[in-house]
This record gives sequence, C-alpha cells and structure tokens, in this order.
Amino acid sequence: MRSLKLSTVFVIFLLSMGLTLVSGCGTELADLRLQNDTQAKRIDQLTSELEAARLQLDQLKRRLAAAEQSGGVEVDSLRQRIAALEEDLAKKEALIKSMQEQLMGVTALPVELSTALEDFAAGNDMVEYDSERGLVKFKSDLLFERGSDTVTTTAAEAVRTLCSILNTDTAKEFDIIVAGHTDDMRIARPATRAAHPSNRHLSSHRAIAVVRILDDCGLEGKRMSTRGFGEFRPVAPNAPGNKGNPKNRRVEIYIVPSGA
Repeated sequence: MRSLKLSTVFVIFLLSMGLTLVSGCGTELADLRLQNDTQAKRIDQLTSELEAARLQLDQLKRRLAAAEQSGGVEVDSLRQRIAALEEDLAKKEALIKSMQEQLMGVTALPVELSTALEDFAAGNDMVEYDSERGLVKFKSDLLFERGSDTVTTTAAEAVRTLCSILNTDTAKEFDIIVAGHTDDMRIARPATRAAHPSNRHLSSHRAIAVVRILDDCGLEGKRMSTRGFGEFRPVAPNAPGNKGNPKNRRVEIYIVPSGA
C-alpha cells in the first residue's frame, strides 16, 4: 500500500514537471513572437526613415552640383550636410541589417534538418546554407534572368528539391520566410519597368515566384510568407554609380520556429 502511494506521488510529480516545462516553452515562444513583432515594426519604421533620407540625399547632391557649377556660396555647407547624411544612412543600414538578422535567425535547426540542408547546398552551385541562422540563400543571377521574376527550369528543380526537405516531419515544425533582394542597379528597360516599377517590386515578385513553386510541390501556404527588400539589404558594397554587385542579387529562405 505504501509502495502504491509512493508510485502515485511520483507520477503526479512527473506530470506536474511536464506541465511546467510545456508552460515554460509556451511562454518562451509567446515572448519570442512578441519580440519579433516589435522588432519587425521597428525595422519598418527605420526602413521608411532610410528611404526618406535617401531622397533627401539625392536632392542635396543635385543642389551641390548646381552650386558647384554656378560658384554658389553654399558649396561647403552642402558638402557638410551630405557627409553627415551619408554617415547617418550608413548607421541606419547597419542597424537594420543587424535587427533583420536577429529577427529571422532566431534558433538553430535540428541536426537532421540542418544536415539535409547542408547536403543540398553542397550539391548545388546556386545555393549557400548558413547553419547558424537557418538560412538557405539562392543566387538570383542563376535563379532568374536579369530583370525577370520567372524561375529558370534548372533553378525550379532545385527549389522543388528544397521543398521535399522542408516537407519532412522534422521541418514541419518550422515556418518559411522567403526574402528577395536586388543590387542598386536601376531598372532601365520600359518593358521590365512596367512589370516591376522598382527594385523593391522586383525583389517581392521574385520571392512570390519562389513561394509559388514551394506551394505547387505541397508546402502548406500557412507556413510561408514573403518579403521584398529591393537594394536596401546589401551584403557587399555596390559599385559606384549604381553599377550593382552580383552578391546582392539573391533570394534568401529563412527557416524559423512556427508562428515566430
């Protein structure tokens, strides 16, 4: 009888511990979601400020060019304002990049899933994998024709292979964020500009094109979201005069905790 009572107490203890652990995990996930939501709103605000500052910088540069030609007295003042604004822009870009990395790369992936993604990247020239951030990166120059959001046949097959990995039981505990990026080369051709009015549009349309393939091969729509950052998240310096950099033309696929 005493043994039975002790066993009952032990079972109750284990159950209470399990509930505590589940409750703790739920609280941590809720905190993570709240933190991500707050961070995402701050990133949106900073991005708006960044775009406004870029417009202001362009205006100041035009004023400086005119003042230099006419010998205006405000040349030195304009140069100082431009230098200060460029410094502020660089700081904002660095802050946004850091916050975005924290937002998307929130947890290490299970070993089985991470290993499958490493093998996938190792066998494909257009793909890189960052195991610390749960990030699969496609090079846009190999994924799309320049100025297009149509996925090439070879690239589509690679995306479908990735889809089979993301549909495994281990991966189903995670959501997918597809983020498109461009360099700073302006869209010049009228036909291209009609379909993609800006680099932000082009990057968004490319992210959507990748999601369409993932959707067609069976990935649940509720697990996926898209983002288009245009030229505003460079990973390497663009060449002077809006000449771009192939490293900045990319599609990134973040694998994050479900609901995060």
